[in-house]
Amino acid sequence: MKIVALETFSVVPRWLFLAVRTDEGVTGWGEPVVEGRSATVAAAVEELSDYLIGQDPFRIEDHWQVMTKGGFYRGGPILSSAVAGIDQALWDIKGKALGVPVYELLGGAVRDRVRTYSWIAGDEPDRVAEHALERMQQGFDAVKMNGTGKARALESKAELDLLVGRVAAVREAIGDAADIAIDFHGRVSPAVAREALRLLEPLHPLFVEEPIVPELTADFGRICSSTTVPIATGERLYSRWDFRDLLGSGIAVAQPDLSHAGGISEVRRIAAMAEAYGVALAPHCPLGPIAFAASLQIDFASPNALIQETSLGIHYNTGGGSDLLDYLVDKSVFDFADSHISRPTAPGLGIEIDETAVRKAAEVGQRWRNPVWRNTDGSLTEW
Repeated sequence: MKIVALETFSVVPRWLFLAVRTDEGVTGWGEPVVEGRSATVAAAVEELSDYLIGQDPFRIEDHWQVMTKGGFYRGGPILSSAVAGIDQALWDIKGKALGVPVYELLGGAVRDRVRTYSWIAGDEPDRVAEHALERMQQGFDAVKMNGTGKARALESKAELDLLVGRVAAVREAIGDAADIAIDFHGRVSPAVAREALRLLEPLHPLFVEEPIVPELTADFGRICSSTTVPIATGERLYSRWDFRDLLGSGIAVAQPDLSHAGGISEVRRIAAMAEAYGVALAPHCPLGPIAFAASLQIDFASPNALIQETSLGIHYNTGGGSDLLDYLVDKSVFDFADSHISRPTAPGLGIEIDETAVRKAAEVGQRWRNPVWRNTDGSLTEW
């Protein structure tokens, strides 16, 4: 079997899909994207195709090594995301060709179902309690919300009270048996993070995600030691080397993204490294159905997998006219019950992409860009 073509498809709401085709008619699908930079990642995929066309798709690890280390300039979100999508597609090909799900090639399943959580509210949290109740009625028992909107280097008591009040409203609405995760989105400074975490402790969040930007990773030790709230991070880290020093800092949850951190091959290694530090795994996935399917393959093969993010109904999707289940031939493969999703049994990534729908959507394409936020004084602030 040989790789004969790589084809990318830019589709709403903000996704980039990849089809890797072989001379034996087996096609693997991947999702290589940096949100807001999909055309740049597509260009990186095209450059990597010079090496891949004519190669045996089964040699996944060797291809991963060449794609990540064969060039003098390495790493970063663009290259790592291009590699991630290709890697997903190669695992999909191998699983399909052998007639087994990818997790069987990673040592077999370690669980029968995996817990999921769903987003509530949007970039600037509003009507959070009402939305949380809607998610409970849909069958979820865990939700995630943005904690703040725009944030300054030091915040007033009023702003901190708003943060705590929003989380308290959700806790009151859904009770103590359900879980709340809070995403800080790297919006706050280390000083504000430490103060906010202290105030949130009585509400017992499942975790607080990305309290600070990845450039300040060296400060995670101080933040983790200052609070009892479990800390999660990792969506903007792209390799096991990025995670290496972080895992010993006291974080509770590692969140590599299957479309950014080198794909299935690298995230499986990150998961194993995290296990050695007693750190749980919760793959980051506010993306499309291929990234979600790849995340599930890792969840079912990783003993330390805790919970899986799903983008179903996320605010990024609602304005784009497409959601998680679109572009799938069989939507039931992602059926949720009691906030869990059962182990997929179909070969490869376990999904069948509706290529006709993908091609039609790609004719229109997408140019999603994240907002640029400014403080009241006109200065740039984290989105």
